[in-house]
This record gives sequence, C-alpha cells and structure tokens, in this order.
Amino acid sequence: MSQSRHGHDNAPPNRLLVAGTVTFYLVAALSMVMANKWVLNTTDVPLFFLDMQLFIAVILFLFAHMFGMLQLPLRWDWQVIKGLIPTVSLSLIGLSLSNYTLKYVDASFYQVARGMVLPFTVGTSFLFLHARPSLRILIACSIVTLGFFVGVFLDGTPVSAKGVTFGVISSMITALHSVVIKKSLDVVHGSALHLSWYTNLLSIIALTPVVVLGGELPGVTRLVFGPENTPGELNTFMMGSLITGVFGFLMSIASLLSIKVTSPITHMVSSAVRGVAASLLGMWLFHDIITTGRASSIAIILLGSIHYTWIKHLESQPVYEQVPLDDVESGKRSKSPE
Repeated sequence: MSQSRHGHDNAPPNRLLVAGTVTFYLVAALSMVMANKWVLNTTDVPLFFLDMQLFIAVILFLFAHMFGMLQLPLRWDWQVIKGLIPTVSLSLIGLSLSNYTLKYVDASFYQVARGMVLPFTVGTSFLFLHARPSLRILIACSIVTLGFFVGVFLDGTPVSAKGVTFGVISSMITALHSVVIKKSLDVVHGSALHLSWYTNLLSIIALTPVVVLGGELPGVTRLVFGPENTPGELNTFMMGSLITGVFGFLMSIASLLSIKVTSPITHMVSSAVRGVAASLLGMWLFHDIITTGRASSIAIILLGSIHYTWIKHLESQPVYEQVPLDDVESGKRSKSPE
C-alpha cells in the first residue's frame, strides 16, 4: 500500500492539466504584449499605465483574499519590506523599461529587442552566484547573441535606437532580478504568491511619485480631463489597463500551478511558440513588417534558447558511474551460495 501511495505522489502531471496551463500562459502573455502595445501606441504616459496595471492587480488580490480564494499577509512587516527592496526595485525598473521598449519598437520586434536576457542571465549568475557555465551553455548564448545582432544590425528595416537601448537595459535588469529573486523567496518563506503580492503592492507605492517626478502629470491630466477629442484615447487606456491588470493577476496565481506541472523544456517550447505568435499577431494587428532578416533573427534567438534549455536539462540529469563488467560478475559470484 505504501508503495502505491508513493507512486501516486510521484506520478507525472495530468496531460490535460499541463496543456491547459501552457495554453493559459500563451494566451495571457500574448494578450498582455498586444494590449500593452495597443495602449502605448496612443498614450505618452507609460509609467502611469504601468501604475494602473499594478493597481488593478492589487485590487484583485484583495478581492481574492476577501472571498477566501487566497491567504495574503496583510500585516505591515518592515523586516519583510526591507528584505524585498532589491527585488521590488529591479522588478519595477524592468517593467518600466519593458514598457518603454514596446512603445518604441514594433510588437513583432519586441522579442529581438529583449533578446539578450539569456546571455545576461548566464553572465550575472557567473558573477554573483559563481555558477560557471559549460562550453555548451556558452555556445547557446553565442547563438542567441548572434540572433540579436542579426535583427538589430543586419536587417534592412529601420529600428529605433532608443527602443533597442531600452530593450538591452531591461534585459540586463531582468537578468539581475532572476538572481536577486532567489534570496527574496527566502524573505517570504518560499511563497511565490506572497512575493507576487508584495511586489505588486510595493511597486505601486514606489512608482506613484515617480510618475510625477518623471513629468507625466500633465499627460495624465490631459488624458483624464482633456478636451472632447480624447475620449477614445481614455477608453483605450482604461480597457488596456484592465486587460493587462487582470492577466497580470491571473499569471501570478497560475505561476504556482506552472511550477508544479510544467518542465523547463515545456516552458521554453511554449516561449518559442509565443515568440512566433507575437510576431504574427504584430503583423496582423499593427501591420508590422516581417522581413527575412527579422524572421531569421527571431528564429536564431529561439534556436539558441531551446538549445540552452536542452543543455540545462541534460546537465541536470544524474550521472551514473559505469561499473566494469568484471566487477559485476565478481559481485554475482560473491553473492552466490557456496
């Protein structure tokens, strides 16, 4: 009986559950990118837009807590807040720069502009965690870097230097955040849900004065109280904020499920599908131009990312030392009855 229970606990996740989780992430991520681009094409207040997304997510967290769907730490714990300052700061800066990146580049080029996340992550892990990458990992990073340079420098389509710069810096911030977040989970006793709650809440508190200091207050005033020719812009802004806020909240909840039911290989394959789908949706919704050079750049980045994930999967497998056949035979003889 104990063996059957043990086998049940270690049974692989239901395929339907895995498919549902992956599908949700694809739909949610694509919806967030497209909704962000839709709003950022019409507004000049990207920081205020991010602030509204976070605000809606926090409201939904509180409603879920009120109805017993979640249990959130509502007590103001200064020790926890102090410990989360690095990850909240990096998360907020990364999200802000990602919005600026998407504002200045096509939706189909967004993945290329932020294509250096993987090489930067490997580099920061080496610098701060002393995780020495293998030669095969470095080759995968080189492939990704090649794809980035093909898209930025070898494609004939004009590219916003400002957008690419924001993309590179946001990639660096994302890489740093991936290192810091491991320590942040210790602060909240390993709860990814509590970390997401604190990150959203503290980001609002930190971002609101930045909106004013960043010079967006006149734009916010015009957006909300402007002349009669801006209702369409306000409606777009509010609808986009609602969509991205709701999906941001749902992705925070689903992250717990994703950790349990999906593997790194599954996650990377879904990321590859998402990248291709984002390019096609950008071409369809925003009339982006997908040139041969841009398509090649996206394909090379995806190839390098998938290769990296496969290598990490192989390197994580246990290594069994081969026993010489003579030792096996001698072992059998020693165990045989006299």
